Amino acid sequence: MKGRWASGIEPRGFTWVYRGILAVSERPGGSTTVHRRVRRDEELLWLAHQGFTRVISILPDMQNVTAYLEHGLDVRHYALRGGPQQREVLASCYRDLADSMARNATVLLHGDDVSDRLLGVVAGYLVWSGRVETAPASLALVERLFRRSVGPEGRTVLLDLPESSS
Repeated sequence: MKGRWASGIEPRGFTWVYRGILAVSERPGGSTTVHRRVRRDEELLWLAHQGFTRVISILPDMQNVTAYLEHGLDVRHYALRGGPQQREVLASCYRDLADSMARNATVLLHGDDVSDRLLGVVAGYLVWSGRVETAPASLALVERLFRRSVGPEGRTVLLDLPESSS
């Protein structure tokens, strides 16, 4: 592969939460209705070239794990579907994020798209990890960072905050 595409393409909606440590984007290859294998491979190639070592997905169902592994990316899946288990799933996801960041892994957190749910997970992590003191402050920070309001679904995820391990 030569030229402009040799190092892949940046995933849609890509935003750094902590530069060089934690980023968010839509699922590599696009959301379910527009998912393309070629685009997924190009985006995974870009992630590998940027130094990403871990991908954490909150998709309800995880597909294409082999594609991530083929690009040298460790992948974990936390099926965020709502319901009574959501708090447990969030706690596991947040512990994984904290452990990964403590090991200096560069992590991509993704959902099908950069949805309210995904932004709620980010806002929740900031409070859970103690990086931001309150849910309203975290929400305001996430809304500024992503330049959009977080709707009811994201706020519900934030309100389902598990107890911090610290």
